[in-house]
Amino acid sequence: MLPKFHKWLPLLFFFFSTCTAIFATRENCCILDERFGNFCPTTCGIADFATSYHSVVDGDLRILEQLLQDISNSSGVTDNLIRQIRQVHVQPATQTSVVPGYTQKSRQIIDEIIRYENIIVGHENTIQQLTDMLILNNNKIQLLKQKTAQLEAQCQQPCRDTVQIQELTGRDCQDIANKGARQSGLYFIKPLKAKQQFLVYCEIDNLGNGWTVLQRRLDGSEDFHKTWNQYKEGFGHLSPNDNTEFWLGNEKIHLITTQTTVPYALRIELEDWSNQKSYADYAHFKLGNEADKYRLIYAYFAGGEAGDAFDGFDFGDDPSDKFFTSHNGIQFSTPDSDNDKYEGNCAEQDGSGWWMNKCHAAHLNGKYYSGGTYTEKDAGPTGYDNGIIWATWRDRWYSLKKTVMKVIPFTRLAIVTGQQSGGVKDVDFGSRGDI
Repeated sequence: MLPKFHKWLPLLFFFFSTCTAIFATRENCCILDERFGNFCPTTCGIADFATSYHSVVDGDLRILEQLLQDISNSSGVTDNLIRQIRQVHVQPATQTSVVPGYTQKSRQIIDEIIRYENIIVGHENTIQQLTDMLILNNNKIQLLKQKTAQLEAQCQQPCRDTVQIQELTGRDCQDIANKGARQSGLYFIKPLKAKQQFLVYCEIDNLGNGWTVLQRRLDGSEDFHKTWNQYKEGFGHLSPNDNTEFWLGNEKIHLITTQTTVPYALRIELEDWSNQKSYADYAHFKLGNEADKYRLIYAYFAGGEAGDAFDGFDFGDDPSDKFFTSHNGIQFSTPDSDNDKYEGNCAEQDGSGWWMNKCHAAHLNGKYYSGGTYTEKDAGPTGYDNGIIWATWRDRWYSLKKTVMKVIPFTRLAIVTGQQSGGVKDVDFGSRGDI
């Protein structure tokens, strides 16, 4: 429709210009349109033409107006669409700054979730362990309840000593044997100067010989690293079958060995890790009192294949080895009471109490080494020979498996050995003094 409207514009222009300026003649007449005929156009011709085509033009104008209205409406819709497109187009730019923030926050949330999941798994494992412990403890509780019930049943009965202590008593084990005892076991004795009786293990044979046992080593179950008072009073456990380790006590040994003018004999029994056995006997053995630091005194070595380690041993380290490792006349030392002849503390270095000189050739209270052989490195920081040693029978770097120290009145020694007891060896304790 728009082209038709443009077609009438020259005609209207011509109409106004003709009516005002040009007078039609035959010569200047022109046929503008065949619809006007052969006559030059006049105002009346144009009016007739306009009238005849007025309705058509009005229709075209209405169509044009409708088109313009449609275009206007379309322009409004287009404007809305453009605004929407602009909003949509701008949104990604805004989201580019927002999305990373949400992404980071999401990652943090995921990390937190993973961390909490790990914590939950850890707690679940802990709960499982605690559950297992609870089940185990419940089982133990049930066992304890059963044991408690058994003990309660036993407690309903009169209490009885499970360790049998023999009824006979005496001044020592030989005195008990003299009274007719023929069974080894636990007995109470009361030496003449003792204020009260105390328990000992008596080794009694069918011939009536009664040994009073002073010390026993057999498995390393007892720690011999003790103080002065512990060695004085004794430690370890006495058992009716003599299968435990113990030290009877220096005060008790003193009371036993000095109670009469009749001297005692000391027997040392040894066993190595090849189950080889040996012994050493000492005549006229006794210990001094506490004021004299329980000094070891004997008259002479009375025999035995183990040799006289109490008399010292030449280790080949120094010409004075034998002199400074002898034990006769030496006071007792412990880690907390140094009474030796060494500038250091032999008992502290060796970790046990003994009659230390500078320091020893015999040491039956030493450290228990399973298997026997040990080294300076095994001995610890000091590196000294601190095992269970009897140097005249086994090397000082060989720790014995079993030892026993026991006494019997010297008059019974000949009966025990089947030999005549020899005369007393001259020993000048005064010239030697506190070696």
